[in-house]
Amino acid sequence: MPKLTVDDLKKIKEEYKSTFTLREGGYRAKITVHMGTCGIAAGAREVMNALMDEMAKENIKDVIVTNSGCAGFCSREPMATVEMLNHAPVKYQLLNPEKIRRIFKEHVQGGKVVDEFALVAGSETSY
Repeated sequence: MPKLTVDDLKKIKEEYKSTFTLREGGYRAKITVHMGTCGIAAGAREVMNALMDEMAKENIKDVIVTNSGCAGFCSREPMATVEMLNHAPVKYQLLNPEKIRRIFKEHVQGGKVVDEFALVAGSETSY
């Protein structure tokens, strides 16, 4: 069996991402609220509750909401990552219920990144 190259690994990663995350005809967005201990202490539960309330109020069914542990930027918590189909993920920082509602309306529903709350756009990679 031949050795895998970096290009081979990149191709495998892209194929996996395209089938695992947001699929054509399925969910159009995924929102991850980072809820490690630092995030919860900074208010991530309130951010998650506000997001879920907003989605229920708008009867949104095509957006995945999930949580994760610490994103590694404890001083920037609460944080959330928004992934839209065919767009780079955006990690938002220093959130509160009002900010996540605005991000939901402007970015998830409107397609426009809320630059003033964004920490970074794009994916981390080790190669």
